[in-house]
Order: sequence, then C-alpha cells, then structure tokens
Amino acid sequence: MDFTINIDPHAPLPLHRQVYEELRQAILTGRLISGQKLPSTRSLAQLLGVSRATITQGYELLLSEGYLETIVGSGTFVCRQLPDDLLNATPTPSKSSPANSPIRLSAYGESLNDKTFLHIPEAKLEISFSYGRPAFEHFPIDLWRKLISRYCRSHPEVLDYTSYSLGYKALREAIASYISRSRAVNCSAEQIVIVGGSQQGIDLITRLLIDRGDWVAVEEPGYLGARRAFLAQGAKLFPVAVDQSGLIVDELKLSVIPNIKLLYITPSHQFPTGAVLSLPRRLELLAWAQKSGVMMIEDDYDSEFRYGERPIPALQGLDQGNSIMYVGTFSKVLFPALRLGYLVLPENLVHVFARAKWLADRQCSLLEQYALTDFITEGHLERHIRRMRSLYNQRRQILVQSLLEHFGDSVEIMGENAGMHLMVKINTEIPDDEIVKRAALANVGIGAAYPQYLKASPGSEFIFGYAELSEQQIQEGVRRLAQVISD
Repeated sequence: MDFTINIDPHAPLPLHRQVYEELRQAILTGRLISGQKLPSTRSLAQLLGVSRATITQGYELLLSEGYLETIVGSGTFVCRQLPDDLLNATPTPSKSSPANSPIRLSAYGESLNDKTFLHIPEAKLEISFSYGRPAFEHFPIDLWRKLISRYCRSHPEVLDYTSYSLGYKALREAIASYISRSRAVNCSAEQIVIVGGSQQGIDLITRLLIDRGDWVAVEEPGYLGARRAFLAQGAKLFPVAVDQSGLIVDELKLSVIPNIKLLYITPSHQFPTGAVLSLPRRLELLAWAQKSGVMMIEDDYDSEFRYGERPIPALQGLDQGNSIMYVGTFSKVLFPALRLGYLVLPENLVHVFARAKWLADRQCSLLEQYALTDFITEGHLERHIRRMRSLYNQRRQILVQSLLEHFGDSVEIMGENAGMHLMVKINTEIPDDEIVKRAALANVGIGAAYPQYLKASPGSEFIFGYAELSEQQIQEGVRRLAQVISD
C-alpha cells in the first residue's frame, strides 16, 4: 500500500504526536476518505522506520477523538462520521417545526416583548448628566477589598448555598439598626428580606400581590422601572398627580377606580420631581390606606442625601396598620454593581417572600453580605454617606448656579435640596428629543423627563444627574447645553 506521511525525528514534537497530526490532516483534507482502511501498526512502523509503540500511540489518540474506528478481525478504518463534521454541521429544520416558526410566549413574556420596553442606553459621551450613578472614584474601594478578602481567606461557607433565603442574619440586624437610626423605620431583623437591589424587591412584591387586571396607583410622573414591573404582571395603572407637596392624596380619595390593590410611592424624594410628601399628606395617605385596605410600596431610593435640612423620616415609621412594604437599596450610597437591597415587610408576609426569593435566585451573594455587614457595623457606611452628602451638595450647588447663570429666568428647578438629580423645566420651543440630539452632538448626555409620564407630559422637562460629575464637567456641560438650545 502506497501510504506516505512526513515525520521528522529531529523536531521538538514527539513522534507519536507527529503521526497523529499527519493522519488527522490527511483525513480532514480528504486524502484519507471515510471508511478507508489504514495499514496495521506493525506495517506502518516498518514503512516509517519507527517503533510500533509510536504508531500505536498515534492511532490511540485518533481513536479516542473519533477519527478512527476499529472492527474486530478486519482492522482500523477512517471513521464514517468525523468529529469535525459534527462541529461544523448545519442543522436541518424539522418538517413539523419550521426554523422560522415563532415561539409562543406567556402573557408575562408578551408584555416584555415590546420594542419600547426600555430606552436604549445613551452613547458614551464626554459629559453625561445621567441620574442614579454615584461618584465611583470616592468609594473606599481599598477598604472594601480588605473586607472581601477577610472572608475569602477564612470563611469557605461564603461559597455555598444557605438554608434560609431571607439573607445573612447579621446583615439584617445591622440594616434594622441602621434604618431605625437614620430613617425612623420601625422594624426588626425578622421583617427584612435581602434582595438583589430595589428592582428585584419591586418585582417580587408585584408577583406576589398583583393578579392580571388589578389596579395599581402610581405617581405621575413616576419611576419607569416600577411601572414596567406592574405592567409586565398585567396590572392596570392609575396615575396620581404630584405637586410641590408630593402625591395629591385627594385624587386617590375621589377616585372612581374600584379596588385599588397597590400604591407605589417615593415620599421622601419623589422621582423625578424631587418633591417631599408633606406631613399632613402623609397622615392623610395613611388614613386612606388603612380605610381602603390598600398596600403601599415605599421606595426610599436615595433619601440619605438631604442638604441643609433634617432628614425626612420614612413613611413606614408612621404607619400603624401594617400597610407599607419598605424598599431600600445600597446602589446609590455604595455602588450599583453590589446588587444588594432589602425589603421591610409586615410580619405576616415574610414567609411567602422568603419562598419567592428562593425560587428567584436562592440567595444573594454571601461574600458581599458578609463584607457589607462589617461595613455597616464598623461605622464605614455612615462615614461614607457623610462624605458623599458634602460632596454631592457642592456639586448640586454648582449645577444650580450654572443653570441660573446660563438660562436665568428660562429655567424652573425642582427638587434641588435632596438626592442625586434635579428635574429642570426649560422655557423653549425646541422639542425634547431635538434638545437631547443637539446635546449629544456637543458630547453632552441628558435625559428628557417625558418617559416618566403615563399621560402626556408638559414637555421641556429634563433630569440632570450630577453625583458622578466634577464641578468643571457640570459647568462645561451646562454651558454647552445652553449654547445648543440658543443656536
């Protein structure tokens, strides 16, 4: 049999690997075809002038990878179905299930299959007034790394599942103590469920309390992420207007909507207007909720940051009727990628939320929960918040000054005494999307407020996040924005 392969006894590659490579390439290039019989190990060894063991090793590699097959009593053959053929195979669509047939989604899935579900993230621009992003460069990352390393070295249990999905108990105790001091929240550790950020908390509440067709009251304008969660569950939304004193409770009291199931509210720093729900309205709202039996979601997303005023206590602390589910997050005070938040629930709801959390993702990362516990109990959290409050206050003042300097009486600034963003109304005839487009051409990112409205928005309203921008970036960004609007 004329069978030639090239091997080099002086090459660094072992001889049996050279035999393997040469035969494999001969098979893949078609020199050796499927089903073709190969020489015996003895005859090929004699032909090439190498030991039989060398050929045997090369053959065994090819047999193990599916290039060759042996037939007892007949010899060794090139395999009829090669492994590389399988890797490059093109699947043939089934006659009963065409490749282009649509996959049938559930009602929940269909509600998410909407091109307008979320806005496309803005392009990376030189100056971006995006909201909700903290000043990352001021987070004590070296300290956080030490806390993480502390548990990586000595606590292997952080790598395992836990038997209880409420969250690490020491963390829940630390959170209960912290929010009792800072937010006047009335709770015990047993009422707290650790979740993967406030959005997961809202989603769990929605899944457990809302059936398709139920009515949910929301602020108008209000947080888009919460509205999307309600709509995905099949809820009907009832928008309730907001003014400078927060939610207008009379609209709820005079509503003809039957059986409102849930109310979502941001009372300490309304999103996006920045209004604070006044004490008379808080008491009025609590009385309405107790009388009507409506549960409320209090989203306390960035209330740690108030400037020049005493912190506003949480609505939950005034509640006597177990009608509030309180949502907190560490995304704003620490960093978003941490993905840790918490729910404070009425005691009779804790067990079912624990089960829902277990079904959703079993548990949040134990490693981060351990580190966060020490970050709180050792006092680092409150020190960090104090530093950030001072920094954000300076940046807020620069933003307000710059807006007044460049726009004068043409701007109305809302919610300037709290949080990490301002809502600004600009007196202009230019459409909102056109302003956003012009700003982007000037390398400035800015978001219009109209997506936060259920009804038609008044227009010319924009949300300015300032927490992650330097004072120079804020001043330059406002200058460029004023220029593109005046052109």
